[in-house]
Amino acid sequence: MRWAGETDPYFLAAGRLGIAWALLLPFWFRKGTSLGTLKREKGVEPWAILLSGALLGAHLVLFISSIQFTSVASATVLVTMHPILFIVLESVIFKHQFGWRTWLGVITALSGTFFLTLGSEGDVLALTDGQPFVGNMLAFSAAILFAFYFLIGRSVRQKSTWIDYVFYVYGAAFITASLLFVFLAETHSGFGGTAWLMVILLALGPTILGHGSLNFAVRYYSATALSTLILAEAVLATLLAYVLFQEIPSALTIGGMVVIMGGISLTWSTRSST
Repeated sequence: MRWAGETDPYFLAAGRLGIAWALLLPFWFRKGTSLGTLKREKGVEPWAILLSGALLGAHLVLFISSIQFTSVASATVLVTMHPILFIVLESVIFKHQFGWRTWLGVITALSGTFFLTLGSEGDVLALTDGQPFVGNMLAFSAAILFAFYFLIGRSVRQKSTWIDYVFYVYGAAFITASLLFVFLAETHSGFGGTAWLMVILLALGPTILGHGSLNFAVRYYSATALSTLILAEAVLATLLAYVLFQEIPSALTIGGMVVIMGGISLTWSTRSST
């Protein structure tokens, strides 16, 4: 997303979702099920799948937009602030019993993200034309949308196959992002080869492999455990930002990364996460 430069975030979101959906289309034709059949035979509510997709589309638009205003580290940290929300909601709504190590691991990993954010403040201020407050708010809003998208997905995936779920979710997300692109984007043309290359890479990597893996695993693992694991994204993104964009992490940032990985290890060290 950073390599795409000034490319409109609505285009990046809609493009990656559209290409991912198109790549999944042949596989869905072989084994896919219609929404009507899913409702009739498996009790899956079509509105739940479509709402999940709409939330994903809006989430991606907000997150991609945030990268243009703040540092990679800050945006990635704030967009992964959902573990504490998940563990509370799963405990209350789904009556999931978590051990003390899981609670401690979530809180530890989450605290590490705060250290990482504080440590990246220098990188934020160094960005050309950076507006860190705007970027941070966009990323945090994206985190809220992701939380609801993932919780709906956990419920639906108990009754549906992976290909049915991701096919319809990506389709609804593509429509949502496309509508935002049409009505809110500053320009609808002039996207060069670099922008299209980034869209293709975003479709293959983060969308199909990244979100696709999460949507597969959420049937077997709690949203809390998976969302805590997602915090490793902040660590990897910070390291990649150092290598690719010279966003040098401070000592506080590195300390936050260590705390995050320690919290993740603690969360996944207990069987109650599954």
